[in-house]
Amino acid sequence: MNADGTTNAKTNPIILKGPDFGPYMFLADEKLRLISIFDDLFYDRSDLDILSPAMRNHAVSKLISLGFKQISGTVLAHNISNERCLMPKFHALGSSPFDITLYTPRNDQDFYILTPTQTACQIIDNYSYQLAVEKIEALIKRQPINIHKIFDYLEQKKNTTHKVFASAMSDLLDVQRKAVKSDPLKGRRALGHLL
Repeated sequence: MNADGTTNAKTNPIILKGPDFGPYMFLADEKLRLISIFDDLFYDRSDLDILSPAMRNHAVSKLISLGFKQISGTVLAHNISNERCLMPKFHALGSSPFDITLYTPRNDQDFYILTPTQTACQIIDNYSYQLAVEKIEALIKRQPINIHKIFDYLEQKKNTTHKVFASAMSDLLDVQRKAVKSDPLKGRRALGHLL
């Protein structure tokens, strides 16, 4: 992307970077093409993990300013690069945050827009244990996640990444406790409370 926000040609994709979005939305993982939107500082394990209307509206407004156009309620597309940003739909009460992208296929150049918890789940499923822990710690320092909900949905099958990942939960809780008491998170309000 050029400094003025344009691209040189259809073959030059737009690379969305965190600073373009402000404090509530950032490119959480470039390789997996995951955009995460800040949800809240504190969670109950029974909280629904969905993009709220305020989170969706925030994403749409930020992406429109970068040249994306909303082509449906859950899809924004850029007319030059043909990149799309997809907001997967919540399918059922009690569904796993690990499964949020299951029914929303994407092309290689597309991005998913997810909650921080859903973003963490995608990272767990796509990286080695150590790299996933590092990436989730970095995510938590910008956007806290519902660690207890993730723990509840880890599959305890023999020899799975999920089984190994359960051992990181207490350390991640410590990282998150410190993060929400420090800048830049301390005092940040959920998007729905800014209205």
